[in-house]
Amino acid sequence: MTATNALGVWTSEDSALVLVDYQKEMFENVKSETRPDEIELNVRFLIRVAKAFNIPVILSTVGVQIGVNGPTRPAIQNELPGLDAIDRTSMDAWESTAFRAAVNKTGKKRLIFCALYTEICLAFPIIDAMRDGYEALFVVDAVGGMSQLAHRTAIERLTAAGAVPHTSLALVTELFRDWASPLADKAREVIKWYQPEAQKLLSAR
Repeated sequence: MTATNALGVWTSEDSALVLVDYQKEMFENVKSETRPDEIELNVRFLIRVAKAFNIPVILSTVGVQIGVNGPTRPAIQNELPGLDAIDRTSMDAWESTAFRAAVNKTGKKRLIFCALYTEICLAFPIIDAMRDGYEALFVVDAVGGMSQLAHRTAIERLTAAGAVPHTSLALVTELFRDWASPLADKAREVIKWYQPEAQKLLSAR
């Protein structure tokens, strides 16, 4: 896949949402431009949109079963009742057979990635997924790195490789794009929830 192939607008019908390593230990070490509470809200927003638009969601964690890390942050897990996280030992989720099987099961070739950290658990599986023929988009305000330099360097690496950078609200509008579409009322409902929550975080700074 070349960068040019990934430039067409994305739709809800051809996409899956992939969430990787939104765990306590990762949130504690985010030191890049989007604050941890904002990352959490944006991930919750994307989950709600995915459910409203019938977009498959894959959730993964690292090191829970071997006692290295805790589970998915409760506020995020609570948005996905009944969905079990795929736990791994590898920092590159694409190296997990169970993870790749879950992606394949969705039948989607366009993957919307969100992960902590940008430079590790986001970058590694995106690079590998693209090598294997998938298109990848990542949501910049729903991810974070252990430093601003690490975060920005990863974004540059991914963009140069042909992955598509995006932001959460703009992505949602791209996925339905027309206020007269069948998805518009569902989008409006989730956006009406999101915007006051985002304003609360902005006011609390």
